[in-house]
Amino acid sequence: MIRRALLLVALAAVSVTLGVTSSTAVARPVSCPKVAAPKPRSESRKPPRGRLDPRKTWTATVTTSCGSFTILLAVKTSPHTTASFVSLARSHFYDDTTFHRIVPGFVIQGGDPTATGSGGPGYSVVDRPPRTTKYRLGAVAMAKTQTDPRGTSGSQFFVVTGNASFLMPDYAVLGRVVKGLPVALRIGRLGNASDPAGTPTQVVVVRKITITSS
Repeated sequence: MIRRALLLVALAAVSVTLGVTSSTAVARPVSCPKVAAPKPRSESRKPPRGRLDPRKTWTATVTTSCGSFTILLAVKTSPHTTASFVSLARSHFYDDTTFHRIVPGFVIQGGDPTATGSGGPGYSVVDRPPRTTKYRLGAVAMAKTQTDPRGTSGSQFFVVTGNASFLMPDYAVLGRVVKGLPVALRIGRLGNASDPAGTPTQVVVVRKITITSS
């Protein structure tokens, strides 16, 4: 299984309008309920066949123990990445996983059923992002190791919750948060700013990810 830990010095970006206005980025100071960590598990899935219909609008609503946020999926620019993510979500791969890495003012990262930063679905796909890609607040992309080729992804994803302007365009674009950004920002405060590893100070569980299309 390919290791999926996201390196602090190397994330990536999205040039396709992933910016969010400052007015929508204000998170209310509401605490998240304390919950127990789900039991870690190993998963092995087969890669999906086919792609999502690019004529439709696809969204993924991430329901967590801290609230929900919705991602508009970048189906046209990342066909393999989005098809894989939707397949995993629909097969309940993400149910009862955690945000295992939280770096305040930077990113929150989840999608690893082992909760170690090394887990994945047993396969990988590739969608190389444009060289002009910039990861802005609210951008969502797929984690990979430094040695993986550009655009490689398994199941781990991250949401940009602060300044990621220094990231190189190496990470497959999943989409952008279009609803519930304050929830992602709230989760982003549950980490230790002095800990580069991003160890959470509180457990945040992904209950489920719901896919819709229109």
